[in-house]
Amino acid sequence: MTKDAEFATTLAHGLDILACFSADLPVLANKDFALRTGMSKSAVARLTHTLVELGYLRRTGTPPRYRLGASVLALSYPLLASMQIRQLARPLMKQLADHARGAVSLVVRDRLQMVYVESARSNEALQTRPDIGAALPLLSSAAGKAWLSRAPSAERASILNQLRVADPDHYAAHIAALPAARRDLEEKGFCGNNMQWRPDALGFAAPLIRPYQSLLYIFNCGVPAGDGPYRERAADIGPRLVSLARETERLLGLD
Repeated sequence: MTKDAEFATTLAHGLDILACFSADLPVLANKDFALRTGMSKSAVARLTHTLVELGYLRRTGTPPRYRLGASVLALSYPLLASMQIRQLARPLMKQLADHARGAVSLVVRDRLQMVYVESARSNEALQTRPDIGAALPLLSSAAGKAWLSRAPSAERASILNQLRVADPDHYAAHIAALPAARRDLEEKGFCGNNMQWRPDALGFAAPLIRPYQSLLYIFNCGVPAGDGPYRERAADIGPRLVSLARETERLLGLD
């Protein structure tokens, strides 16, 4: 925890409660929050009560269990609506998704993960179906490797150290692939992922040349692993993904 004197610890603890939820864990009890955050059960009980009163949690059952409330969704809308890049890039993303027979997404970093903020799919039956708000691992996904490869060296070093502390096993399993990803980005303009994250999917990612509105955006393309050899798909999709990033930069006035 930060030692910043102006840091509001109680607020941070409340946000830690909200961050415990995931698509796989949509319902949690106070004991789950205590286990995941390290807070006492009494502190957790006060926080969940407050979050229910504010609409950020919904209480169900006896003993009580909790789901995220509609206020969380309402809070995210102004952020998404302010991202002009989503509206500008989506037609181009859909065009590439149809060509690649996959999904093309716009991704940003959120702490130690990457998060989808826009997505276009070739068809709704696609197994690789990213949705807005879903998360990707930083170190083992193409989008995460693209972010790490483009980020300033000091910021990259800080994030890598946090990843090493947070999940030593995952870090040890994937850190060796990062230098190759950085070379690929330097030489080709995109990074690839040959089933390192998901055994049923190939991934390719290209970042913008610099942050836009203080965020470094990454374009990511995921395709079924069974649709063709990795090298063949990389040779086809990678350059098109780079072109998508460059055209978006032109539309944003970043070129």
